[in-house]
This record gives sequence, C-alpha cells and structure tokens, in this order.
Amino acid sequence: MESRPGLRVRGGRHGAALALIRGLVRRNATELGNFWVDLTRCVLRVLLPLAVVAGLVFVALGVQQNLTGAQTVTTLGGGQQTLTGGPVGSWESIKLMSGDGGGFFNASSSHPLENPSATTNALSIVLMLLVPTAFLRTYGRMVGSLRQGWTLLAVVGILFGLLLAAGSLAQSTHTGTVTEAVGGAYEGVETRIGVPGSTLFGVAATASADGALNSSYDSFSALGGGVLLAGMMLGEIAPGGTGSGLYGLLMVTMVAVFLGSLMVGRTPEFLGKRLGAGEMRYVVLYSLVGPATILVSASLAMALGHGQSSMTNTGSHRLTEVVYAYTSVVNSNGSAMAGFNGAIDFHNLLMTAAMLIGRYLPIAFLLALARRLARQEPGAVTAGTLQARGATFVLLATAAAVLLTLLNFLPVLSLGPLAEGLM
Repeated sequence: MESRPGLRVRGGRHGAALALIRGLVRRNATELGNFWVDLTRCVLRVLLPLAVVAGLVFVALGVQQNLTGAQTVTTLGGGQQTLTGGPVGSWESIKLMSGDGGGFFNASSSHPLENPSATTNALSIVLMLLVPTAFLRTYGRMVGSLRQGWTLLAVVGILFGLLLAAGSLAQSTHTGTVTEAVGGAYEGVETRIGVPGSTLFGVAATASADGALNSSYDSFSALGGGVLLAGMMLGEIAPGGTGSGLYGLLMVTMVAVFLGSLMVGRTPEFLGKRLGAGEMRYVVLYSLVGPATILVSASLAMALGHGQSSMTNTGSHRLTEVVYAYTSVVNSNGSAMAGFNGAIDFHNLLMTAAMLIGRYLPIAFLLALARRLARQEPGAVTAGTLQARGATFVLLATAAAVLLTLLNFLPVLSLGPLAEGLM
C-alpha cells in the first residue's frame, strides 16, 4: 500500500496486484507472497532500469540535464529572464512511470525545458502507458494463459480508444467565434504540440493514473474536460496505474464473470475459483468505496462555506472542477483544474481523509478477497463454464466497466460537464 498518499508511491499497488493474482492461481494456500520482495523486484528490476534508459533518451532529445544553479539570460526581446537549472531529464522518466505527475518547474510537461518537442511529448505518452500495459502480460504469464492477458489488453484498448475518440471530437469541434477562427480549442494549449497532441496526452495521463499535463485541463472544452474526468471515474483501468490498473480491471472482470454466468444459469467461476456471495461482497465493497468517497467529499466541498471560498468559477463548471479535484485525489491521479484552489485548510483536511479512505480501504477489501480465493481448491472447467476470454467476453467486460461508471457518476456528469457542454 502507499505509505505516503501525497507522494503516490506505487510499489504497494504492484504488491496488491501481485497478491490478487496469487490468490487466483494458488490453491489451499494461506499466504499471498512477501510485500517487501515484490517492492524490491518491481523497483530494482523494472522501474529503475527503465528510468535510466528513458532519462538518457530524454536528455538526448533536448530535455535539460545539469547541476547548475539559476542563470540569467537575455531574451530575444532584450529582456532578462532567470532560468532554473537541474537534473530534469532524469526526473522526467521517473515522474512519468511512477505516476507522480508533478514536474521540476511546477508546470509539469507543459514547460519547454521539460517537454521541448513533439518527440519528447510522444515519448512521455509511451512511458505513462508502458508499465501498466506490460503488467497485463505479466498477469497472463502468472496465471498460465497469455490469452487472459490479451483479453484484458483488448478491454483496455477499447476503453482507451473510446476516451481518445470522444476527447478528440470534443476538442476539435468548432463551436464559438474564437474556436472557429483558430480551428480548434487552442486556449491553454501549447501551440508547438497542438490540440491532437495535447488531447492524447491528457487522455493518457488521466486513464493511466499519472496526473502529468502538457496543457491546461481547465481550458479544455466542457465535454473535453468531461472525457478526462471519465477516464478517472472508470477507476483508471485503461490501463490505469502501475498495479492499480490491473487489479481494478480484474475487479471489473469478476463483475462481468458474475453477470455473464448468471445469465447462462451457471455458478460464477473465474480461473477455476468460485465467485460466491463472500467473494462478490468484497468485489462490491471495492467497487463502491471509491465512488462513494468522491461523491460525498465533493458534496461536502460544495455545500460547506469553507470549501466554496476557493472556487473561482460558477455554474456547472464550478461543479466539474470540484468533482475533478476529488476524483483525482481518490483515484491517485494528482492532476487538477486551475480554477479550483485546494490550498486551504478545509480542502487539505478533506482531501487527506478522502485519500486515506478512497485508496487504502479498497486495497484492504482486495487483499481480503485474494485471501479467500487463495484458500479455494480450483474446480473443474467444463463445457458450460463461462470462459473469461475471447471477443464475446471482451465486449461483456467493457460493457461492465462502462455500466459501473454510469451507475455511479451519471448524475454528477450530467450536472457538470454535460450540462456545461450543452449550454
């Protein structure tokens, strides 16, 4: 689990995902593995080597990397500007793969010394998606069926494609005099990267639980911002964080297995393990804690006067910014819309409580579920057993993910980004 929510350490989520996989593959077992062994392996064998290689590539592509102090330079207009020096290239790779989402210059990947070109922008997107996507293959190898991993990858691909298509459509639609004149929603977008590159980056960051940004999310169109919000509300499973994406996707898969098995009149089983009332109770609790925490926290922020003092906008966009902020902290994304100021005691305390409840409690239910599954003896797979793979199951799992999101968040999405976008 994450030892410091503010830093969003991801090793614990790797460990939780591996514990759930072991619960699925082990039989009559009482142990799920050693957390510290999993943490060490993930950091030393995966994240650190990739960070070193990616950091060198960033430096070669022009990202700043030095140990000098601040330097004053003369601009093209004849003015003076102070530029901060530092090891930005080595920082950047860790930021993108660890899910930190911050930045050396406090401007994330929108700063030209941190993300100087379209090439570094594309590499940043790859690094955000790389480890969570590769973890799907790890899952397939651990359960002894690469088809299981390919099935989850297909679900991730469909969900990510839907988010990207919706975001691109929302950002490229020319509504209003200004957007028609410039050919797109360019406000808050770095022109050297453009609307398509900014949209792809935003979708990748919110769907992967990274929280980085190369443009202002508050300047996205109403529906475009709603797409970013939806990427987090899915539970960040497309592909999600490094570990959290996989176990979130497995929870959705179990819901799909349960519903599909009931429709054909069979006892729900996943990888030979029975999904009875006890197991599904933990799945349901896991699925409800996050959305309930988001909605209750956002409601308190909107209703109480102390929280309203930090909101600079009105109407539907005000609601969108508040819901975005609390969805981000609960789902471990870390990004925010600029119109919302969370730097007051009220929001600091409420967000801390939301992070602790919305992140730790679901992991507790996850580990309890893994323990129950590990104690089971796998049943025999028959011709009537629902196979959790193939095109039909991919569509079923995708529909389950979308349905769970709509059931939890459709009212607030209707009052926020949808209402603003239709005005």
